[in-house]
Amino acid sequence: MVNFDRYILSNGLRLLVHEDHTTPMAAVNILYNVGARDEDPSKTGFAHLFEHLMFGGSVNIPTYDEPLQKVGGENNAFTSNDITNYYITLPAVNLETAFWLESDRMLSLAFSEKSLEVQKNVVCEEFKQRYLNQPYGDAWLKLRPLAYQVHPYSWPTIGKELAHIEQIEMQDVRDFFARFYNPANAIMVVGGDINKEDVLALTEKWFGGIPGTSSYSRNLPQEPRQTEARRMTTTGDVPLDALYMAFHMGKRDSQDYYEGDLLSDILSRGNSSRLYHQLIKENPVFSDLNAYLTGSLDEGLFVVEGKPSEGVTMDEAEKAVWSELEKLKTDLVTDEELTKVKNKIESGMIFSEMSLLDKAMNLAFFELLGDAANLNTEAQRYLCIDAEQLRLRANAIFTKENSSTLVYLAEKND
Repeated sequence: MVNFDRYILSNGLRLLVHEDHTTPMAAVNILYNVGARDEDPSKTGFAHLFEHLMFGGSVNIPTYDEPLQKVGGENNAFTSNDITNYYITLPAVNLETAFWLESDRMLSLAFSEKSLEVQKNVVCEEFKQRYLNQPYGDAWLKLRPLAYQVHPYSWPTIGKELAHIEQIEMQDVRDFFARFYNPANAIMVVGGDINKEDVLALTEKWFGGIPGTSSYSRNLPQEPRQTEARRMTTTGDVPLDALYMAFHMGKRDSQDYYEGDLLSDILSRGNSSRLYHQLIKENPVFSDLNAYLTGSLDEGLFVVEGKPSEGVTMDEAEKAVWSELEKLKTDLVTDEELTKVKNKIESGMIFSEMSLLDKAMNLAFFELLGDAANLNTEAQRYLCIDAEQLRLRANAIFTKENSSTLVYLAEKND
């Protein structure tokens, strides 16, 4: 059980406070309700670029990291298609340093041309290294638009193409900041060896004076139901052929997600999972094979990806995967299998409650989903699922007309 208190400032900032006096540390997590899905399709990569820009100095603090390091703190951030998340851990006695740093960059970034150029270059290099020059790096640049033809999940967090990042101008940056980086579009979680009244006072002191615009209201085009199988074959300078199969499924807060998550674990979690046991160990059709969910806030994907073993054709590999998926559609998962994956999920959740930062991040995320209190009932949503529900969910997800398949072939050098 993760206990917390919720406050909402007059400018719209949502504050959650979790007291944990078992540690001398504190965590400050700020989730901004903006991700790659909120970008203009002709100007993608902004949300991720902003993650970098937020460390480039604000109006009153030219360097973000130095003051934090002086008080024994660490920080980082991440961007997804749905959110941008910033976090700090530091000794609780130095908590106010985190408030000073985070409030100043929420109030206003420095917006210097130099910082913009530096971070654009950093992101462009990341695009090249991770997506263009790395084996299979461009797989999701191809798979996303194959699976999503209307919804803005059709591009990855890094952006659609390098040119979009290269062409970003200062006014674009200012507009993006004004629209999304304000108290009404943020959720702040403070946890650790702290007192909730003190935290509320610090929040009012450092964030209360920041103007809050109205919170962002999405009106994104929703992906229509897929009615026929999609397929793409590509080649690249990669060591092995690879197979990617994506199926549309429910949103992160839907019952579909929890059933789909259990299915992915049954298929691919650990060496006793079905895909490992059947298609890697017993019958080595694949050298590597995994199933996972994107866990997106809008309708997400159930993905199976793997690399066929040497001498196995792509047709044979695909048929082997479909055979395992069909078993889930026709036969009930055994009690032993279901209990095993439920136990692993439950133990993972208990373990995450031992980490102060994990608790802060999870509270922010569940608050965004609708109510941070649902974090405490998350395990139950898995535990109440039975084998027949999984069979029905498998039948809903694993159909040819709901599939988008990317075949990635290694270039043959004669």
